Amino acid sequence: MILYGRNAVHEALRAGRRRVHEVWATAGAAREPWLREDGAPPVHVVPADEVARRAGSDGHQGLCARTDGYHYAGAAELLRAPDPLIVALDEVQDPQNLGAICRTAEGVGATGVVIPERRAAEITPAACKASAGAVEWLPVARVRNLADFLGEAKHAGCWCYGAATGPTSVHYLEPDWTGGVVLVLGAEGKGLRPRVAGACDALVALPLRGRIESLNVSAAAAALLYGILQRRVDSAS
Repeated sequence: MILYGRNAVHEALRAGRRRVHEVWATAGAAREPWLREDGAPPVHVVPADEVARRAGSDGHQGLCARTDGYHYAGAAELLRAPDPLIVALDEVQDPQNLGAICRTAEGVGATGVVIPERRAAEITPAACKASAGAVEWLPVARVRNLADFLGEAKHAGCWCYGAATGPTSVHYLEPDWTGGVVLVLGAEGKGLRPRVAGACDALVALPLRGRIESLNVSAAAAALLYGILQRRVDSAS
């Protein structure tokens, strides 16, 4: 995999979960102190257009790196964590949204993120950059069937809450959010598929006081996850 963007490459080096083999950087980016630390990979100083060519993107911020592929976690591993907080994404297809959600999930200390194997964004270089390197620390698991995973999560003692507006939805702060929790977010524009929504214990909604009917999925994830974090912190104090 060719990672690009300063945070994405830096966090891959810091986390050490996959090997970074070599780096291509512009003269300015090559001055980053973490590229000169002991154990840092070889750095090739090249023009910006060479970095862009190797990265396949103009959003490289002056550097890219050749790394091992991304290692996905096992969904069962996430469920074995004590009182896990898991974010499950139902066919979210934009790597920018996936990366942004992973960045927030890592920021609130979530146990991990679960994505479907098909019809969904994967952990690509674009998602890594959008996450600002958070995916190097946050476990991400892929499952064949998301509704089946929610059934397994409930069997493991988790409560599953789907984010959706509608007559059956409750205010997002109504649940106490303690213990094992899976927060399920739907695809851009489509929301939760019926079988996935039906596998949830309840549906929760953010209040919308303006004229638009919904938020971007990554914005909704951020609002919900920080509400959940506050509830969990208050409960523990």
